[in-house]
Amino acid sequence: MNISVNTKIKKPSIWARMKEGLLTIPREHKGFGKQTLMLAKDDLINTYKGAIIGPGWAVMKPLFQLFVYWFAFTVGLRGGATRQEMGVPFFIFLMVGFLPWCFMSDVISAGSKCIRSNRQFVNKISFPVSCIMTYTTLSKIYVHFFLFSLSYLYLVLAGYMPSIYNLQLLIYAPLMFLFFWGLTWSLAPMSAFSKDFESFITTIMSGLFWLSGATYNSYNLDSEAVRTILLFNPMTFFCNGYRKSLICQHWFYEGFKGGPAHPLWENGIFLLELAAVLILGIFNYARLKKRLPDVL
Repeated sequence: MNISVNTKIKKPSIWARMKEGLLTIPREHKGFGKQTLMLAKDDLINTYKGAIIGPGWAVMKPLFQLFVYWFAFTVGLRGGATRQEMGVPFFIFLMVGFLPWCFMSDVISAGSKCIRSNRQFVNKISFPVSCIMTYTTLSKIYVHFFLFSLSYLYLVLAGYMPSIYNLQLLIYAPLMFLFFWGLTWSLAPMSAFSKDFESFITTIMSGLFWLSGATYNSYNLDSEAVRTILLFNPMTFFCNGYRKSLICQHWFYEGFKGGPAHPLWENGIFLLELAAVLILGIFNYARLKKRLPDVL
């Protein structure tokens, strides 16, 4: 007598994966705080291991890029160094917008390949995979704080005294960390599964720079359609946010000439994007985590 059994493996629902990821990530970080901080420091050191000035290159590279962009836009393209944006000298305008861009680009580039670069933690060592994304992002925060300190000192010497508006950075900086930390939960597992995806991220980075608003005032563009589209760019949100906090004497709920009809739209759009990135990151991490050892 033949007995046929038709069994189907029921796949977890989207909500089940979300719940799993939401519980897994905090659980994985529990008890690994000290190790994560130490690995963030080691990651920064190992990135520039063998160089004479070591992690100093993390500062030298963006400073050189800043000089090149300043020279190109003020001397090369504009025929003089007296150009102003948002009522301040262009170099200062560019420097403040360049600060968040350096952090964002470093996190996207390093975060997208952090699992593949640290496969030993996945295959051989009992270490939470989500902590890999955390210490990679933290290592870039160290560099950001140092660059910010240098830039803030320059602003003070240039006559831009500390003000109450600077306190807004206590909002923008943590939100920036949270957004791009959550983004790595999607980018890192997907890059581990596909080198093509990792190459795609590398390819689009230069384009993202020109779309970020780091080199221009996104509120002052001629095309209203382009201005509206850039409201949906989280990179532009942080470049503008740092300028509001450091040089423009604007609160985050105040608008600029040429900006959105209602200034809170910009903040509302970003909060929706933040929620979407975190939800998608949790879902992707929960979906791909168990398959990572086999792939690597």
